[in-house]
Amino acid sequence: MRLYPSERLALFIDGANLYSATKALNADIDFKKMIDALREKAVLVRAHYYTAVTEGEEFSPIRPLIDFLGYNGFTLVTKPVKRFTDAQGHTRTKGNMDIEIAVDMLELAPNIDHAILFSGDGDFRRLVQAVQAKGVRVTVVSTLKSQPPMIADDLRRQADDFVELADLLQNYGRARSQQAQPSVRTFD
Repeated sequence: MRLYPSERLALFIDGANLYSATKALNADIDFKKMIDALREKAVLVRAHYYTAVTEGEEFSPIRPLIDFLGYNGFTLVTKPVKRFTDAQGHTRTKGNMDIEIAVDMLELAPNIDHAILFSGDGDFRRLVQAVQAKGVRVTVVSTLKSQPPMIADDLRRQADDFVELADLLQNYGRARSQQAQPSVRTFD
């Protein structure tokens, strides 16, 4: 990833999308190690992590990760998961954070030189284009190495740079543990 010492940098992490991508690669990301390394290479203005949370449950598997990120320099943007019943009578959940990511990236664009979007969601192609029009360089982090690939081709083509998540995990990752829950341990 090309970073410059004087550039103002912001991270926008689509938590659900990144979780799916790292799970497909059978790896976990060390967020603390990653954010510390980025701070050494550029001026980190903000690191946003977006996720929906289930309210009212005694234990939520995402809660330890949210707490860890909150204590380690990330701005957490959350909203409650919505439950609904589909036409077949199955209970489904919905917790899309696309609008929150788009609003925050557009609002922060005048104050940054470089945005790094951790998501492969093709819905962000137009957002990336709008942020680029404001003079911001945009790097997208996702993966082509999962089956199926997690990055939308239109998003990858729109970005100024594409970083393969599997390559990033060589520096900031580790093999996924057998547990199904997100891990919050760091490398020390």
